[in-house]
Amino acid sequence: MTSHFDLDSTTTTAASLEDSHEQANEAENAALTDDPHEPQTVSSPASTASEPPAAIVQKTGVFVAVHGHFYQPPRENPYLNAIERQPSAAPFHDWNERIHYECYRPNAYARVLNDREELLGIVNNYEYLSFNIGPTLMSWLERHDVETYQRILEADRKSCERLQGHGNAMAQVYNHMILPLANERDKYTQIRWGKADFRSRFGRDPEGMWLAETAVDYPTLEALVAEDIKFIVLAPSQAQRCRPLPTPEHPDPQWLEVGGSQIDPVRPYRCYLKSSRSESDQGRRRYIDIFFYDGPISRDMGFSDILTSSHHFVGRIAQAVRADHPAQLIAVATDGETFGHHKGGTEKALAYAFTEEFPRRGWMVTNFAHYLSLNPPTWEVELKPVTAWSCSHGVDRWQENCGCGGGGSWHQLWRRPLRNSLNWLRDQLIKIYEEQGSRYFRDPWQARDHYIQVILDRSRANIHRFLNQHQTHRLNPTERVDALRLLEMQRMALLMYTSCGWFFDEISRPEGTQILRYAARALELAGDVSGIQLEKGFIKQLAAAPSNVDCFQNGAEVYRQLVIPSQISLEQVAAHYAITSLFTPYLPDQRVYCYAVRQLDYQLQRLGALTLAVGQIQITSEMTRESKHLSFAVLHLGGWDFHCCIQPFSGRRTYTQLKEELFEALRQASAAQAILAMNRYFGDQSYSLRDLFAEERHRIMRLLSQETLTRLDQLYTQVYRDNYGILVAFHRDELEVPQELQVAAEIAISHRAMLSLQALERETSDLPPSNPQLCLSHMAELEAIASEADHLRCQLKLPEIRHILERLVLRSLWHLLYSFNTETAEGDMQWMERLLNLGQQLHLHLGLDQVQELYLRGLHSQIAPQLLAEALGDNTPDSLVPWKPAQIRQFLQLGQRLAIDVQGWLALLEQKTLDSPQHAG
Repeated sequence: MTSHFDLDSTTTTAASLEDSHEQANEAENAALTDDPHEPQTVSSPASTASEPPAAIVQKTGVFVAVHGHFYQPPRENPYLNAIERQPSAAPFHDWNERIHYECYRPNAYARVLNDREELLGIVNNYEYLSFNIGPTLMSWLERHDVETYQRILEADRKSCERLQGHGNAMAQVYNHMILPLANERDKYTQIRWGKADFRSRFGRDPEGMWLAETAVDYPTLEALVAEDIKFIVLAPSQAQRCRPLPTPEHPDPQWLEVGGSQIDPVRPYRCYLKSSRSESDQGRRRYIDIFFYDGPISRDMGFSDILTSSHHFVGRIAQAVRADHPAQLIAVATDGETFGHHKGGTEKALAYAFTEEFPRRGWMVTNFAHYLSLNPPTWEVELKPVTAWSCSHGVDRWQENCGCGGGGSWHQLWRRPLRNSLNWLRDQLIKIYEEQGSRYFRDPWQARDHYIQVILDRSRANIHRFLNQHQTHRLNPTERVDALRLLEMQRMALLMYTSCGWFFDEISRPEGTQILRYAARALELAGDVSGIQLEKGFIKQLAAAPSNVDCFQNGAEVYRQLVIPSQISLEQVAAHYAITSLFTPYLPDQRVYCYAVRQLDYQLQRLGALTLAVGQIQITSEMTRESKHLSFAVLHLGGWDFHCCIQPFSGRRTYTQLKEELFEALRQASAAQAILAMNRYFGDQSYSLRDLFAEERHRIMRLLSQETLTRLDQLYTQVYRDNYGILVAFHRDELEVPQELQVAAEIAISHRAMLSLQALERETSDLPPSNPQLCLSHMAELEAIASEADHLRCQLKLPEIRHILERLVLRSLWHLLYSFNTETAEGDMQWMERLLNLGQQLHLHLGLDQVQELYLRGLHSQIAPQLLAEALGDNTPDSLVPWKPAQIRQFLQLGQRLAIDVQGWLALLEQKTLDSPQHAG
């Protein structure tokens, strides 16, 4: 996408210099307090990017709201509270990570480019988008990219400032449950958890709430109104009829039928609850306000090319603007993942539209809450009985074989039996929860509603506060565990209704399997507390859900083959800890996923190929506080062979005897004797490498393979050296090189490059480096490798080479800007140039987004204030170390290498040079 700014990069007026000087003073103050990670939108003194007014107060005109529904289903393993690797998301760890890279972060740092594809500035799209981000996704963002997470929160704060206290963020029902299909209690908990999660992050109460799939019926509206939600957003197809609000002059306006999506989306509507329609006093009738997004434009955003450029996007919106409305809202809505994931790079079109094209046309970028505050509804609407935006059959997509989500030869006959199975399980769990929960909680259902406080903060102190607030009496440790088990059981019972489980066309897909994993965890917790075993009955129910896949046949087999093997006990966590302890030196207190492990004793000995470790640990679930004292022994026989045994700790005497006998067998180098002794003390059950959690299993597999790979690297290197002359001859004569020789060359050169880069990264871990000559030597070696690879047309296929070089460039720029030394600055920038050249020579296509962001930060906070102050005849601000003109020029030229538009700043520097007394002389 190419954006066009009207830039005059060669002249700067006195008035613009005065304005820029004010900006420089602000920048000086900001430089003292701002986070150096924060990117800047200022990249040229001549940029004309429009800034929105401090506060929008006008009530008439064209208002534009672009809503993004950002959501990912909960993907965490319910036993680990972590997402496991998803191979289909490669090269990323999982789909959250992949979509984050393509969408969530790019929208927080959206690029605005000129017609040369150079970076003009960075826009936080969330500051202009109306958006909701699902609580399960927000919690993932908070853990995995706190900078993007903070940019989203900051965007809402800034939109509040711009829009008279009405922020862009909307809440969402907690885990995307289809509320019309939920029982009343679950409806309220979903809304209350969604509100509480929102409040804890954004620091304010939500005004609006996004419904999963915009699925709605009147009982859902009742619950929303009861929980003080002011408005919702729906598809135009969900309205049945509308009319102007009655007035004394027109007490009974005529209804207009709009059931075919004909409702006018340029205004908000008031929807009165059916339970209040009998009240004679209209002022007391309860209601919720509803916006309907523009269906055709929203559909085009998802399924046509209007987002390929801001010009196309704005032109399409302009078609909806009407001259007969003094105030009108053009509201569009789509999945937020459209902006970057489904349609790569489209976040750039949004950024330019928000900051340039909309203001140029006089359109106000707003959100629903702000527009509602300026223009309350003058029309009312009645909805169809039960509807959703992604199903033309009401909400049958989540319960019937309606065809939505299909399109191929597969049926969805499994949907109804799956929902019936989960409804049966939910009702069984309700009985257990009420019976058992009444022993521990004054009001079990109020405790569930408030349990979101614990989900957001699982610290011991917070759990203690929560239980003190809700307990019927002072709970002993066993009772506390059971109380938390019951609440976790209910959390799983809510998660198992996540809408994605029915969205597609097969029960055995990852989405269907995931909700069954939540169900499995819920019934397991129910059994732990009550002793009631529900699994057999549940599996019997699932047998009625036919699968389209022959190897599964039905939901019962999906459960047996895909769900049961994923269940994890504390003993398995201990086995994981024991085996990985052979490769990872654990601290006395160690966190393993959502378990806290305290090492009470540990001893490890190695003898030849054999390694034996014996220990005792206290392992505690952070979710339920369930705890076990276990002892373990693990024997590594070499290669891939592990024998690990776990048992409850049975006393010091037995444990000491166990240690002595096992280590005596090791001293005799007898693996057989050691295994016999382990079986004698621990029994026949044992764990091996394949029982480890996938992440660590893969890591250990790589470690165990390293020795073999090292030998192969050496072998390929020798083949390469022995045949170097032959390779050169083939390339010289432009003959096809034998594949074996070309592969040997690529592996050997990649290996050398990796070793040299790793050495360079170690040497530059602290800047300036303690041994500059060694760094220069490594760089010279890398440049020689790059020349060799280019000469032999070798492609370096190790992604880590690119990642290391990206880190080196970012680290070097950070050192230049935030440890600035006028004596070494030229050399520091030359070093960065060499790193960039190296990436180019190796054809690595470096990802320099973070480098660009840091560069803009330095340009705005250091270079711009100095240039603008000197242009006005002022001194450089005292808070800044002055740069020499040659250093500024070198820095701006570095910006050109990074594809940043610095022409305006170069022109200002040249003008300053021409006006200097030395030049005049």
